[in-house]
Amino acid sequence: MPVAQLAILVIDESHERATLIERGLRDAGHNQVIIVSQLNGLVSRIEEISPDVIVMDLGNPNRDFLEHMFRISKAIQKPIAMFVDQSSEQSMFDAIEAGVSAYVVDGLKQERVKPILDLAIARFKAFEKIRLERDEAVQALDERKSVDRAKGVLMQAYAISESEAFVMLRKTAMQQGRKVAAIADAVVQSARSKEKGKK
Repeated sequence: MPVAQLAILVIDESHERATLIERGLRDAGHNQVIIVSQLNGLVSRIEEISPDVIVMDLGNPNRDFLEHMFRISKAIQKPIAMFVDQSSEQSMFDAIEAGVSAYVVDGLKQERVKPILDLAIARFKAFEKIRLERDEAVQALDERKSVDRAKGVLMQAYAISESEAFVMLRKTAMQQGRKVAAIADAVVQSARSKEKGKK
């Protein structure tokens, strides 16, 4: 997406700091900058604005407030650059756990806003790729387990071999225009229902 088309949400209670961030972004060619200074109902505001990137400047937050912002970060699944005036090692670790893409301590300067924003976007994309690959691997493993269970059910029910059971699953999937894993799930669920009915 071209720079000018990125919708950037700046969250900052301080008008002075928010203006500094906005200037840094506009100098870098970002035209769609929205500033939110009211932190009540923040999640619904973020959903309403639906930004591409979020820049949070929290100044010197207390521990409870920081944890609250981390919970929000975890929920919204967007590239986030978070500026704080000071921080502990634990807070930095918590920020990474919450999915904050760039956590900057005592580094809010107009000329640094763009490179930090670029870093946040790049890191978010990298983590998203890893997360998608992990999710796909987990799904593939779950599907394989389901197919193995279904083969077991069919082998027992029809006194057939493992390869014959798989052929049966694949043939049914092709006939119904569905995935083999979906047919396997149905076979396993049906077998479980029958077992419950016998009890």
